[in-house]
Amino acid sequence: MIRIAIANQKGGVGKTTSAINLSTALAAIGWRVLVIDFDPQGNASTGLGIKHEHRRVSAYQVLTGEAALTEGVVKTAVPGLEIIPATVDLSGAEIDLLSIGERTHRLAHVLDTAPPDRWDACLIDCPPSLGLLTVNALVAAHKLMVPLQCEFFALEGLSQLLTTIERVRSRFNPSLSILGVALTMYDRRNRLSDQVADDVREVLGRVVFNTTIPRNVRLSEAPSHGIPALIYDHRCAGSEAYMALAREVIDRLSSKKTFYQSQVSA
Repeated sequence: MIRIAIANQKGGVGKTTSAINLSTALAAIGWRVLVIDFDPQGNASTGLGIKHEHRRVSAYQVLTGEAALTEGVVKTAVPGLEIIPATVDLSGAEIDLLSIGERTHRLAHVLDTAPPDRWDACLIDCPPSLGLLTVNALVAAHKLMVPLQCEFFALEGLSQLLTTIERVRSRFNPSLSILGVALTMYDRRNRLSDQVADDVREVLGRVVFNTTIPRNVRLSEAPSHGIPALIYDHRCAGSEAYMALAREVIDRLSSKKTFYQSQVSA
């Protein structure tokens, strides 16, 4: 099971939208996917139609050892896609973990107990911070995807994230590498979007996915209906973009190349 953390400490850059729709796209082409909602806001759970009354066991109980991994798994309406939902309890996990041994490795140990061959991929939707929850996700992950908004200050904070990745790699998880940077909220009518996209590609090179995720009304509407955009309107520009991104992700995973470049960390 390949483990992919979707992280960026900036909020509103499309992490949850990417987790929901990328996981749906992977499931649509036959992958068995597990999403871990690691954000106390629980938006990935809501966006996949998991009501609060169906979150009896959440990522909090799984992380703290109160429940086994499989006890927290909830099926979604998408065939092949399951989720461990989040509740507001997760907001207190960082404090609770302080008294638990190997607190940075809790999620990694939990995922090590996953039944063999049950899932092909696990996508971890991280909170908009570089706290202990995100560190747990980075320690547990094999790959990191970074959604990056095509707006001014898009690169602000990216160096901090890359510094955190280097620390995690050097201290806890040397196999962690960047799968890619996904440019999100691209508006082709806005010249600033083009400029930001060009600047990001100039700085990060081939680390950036070729696919850009556009600003799209359907992507924004879908979560209120509790279904991914790929089901809400599979022909909209946002859905088509996430299907293209899924194909790029699979190509990169199968190429066995590392997309973590030394110049990025610099």
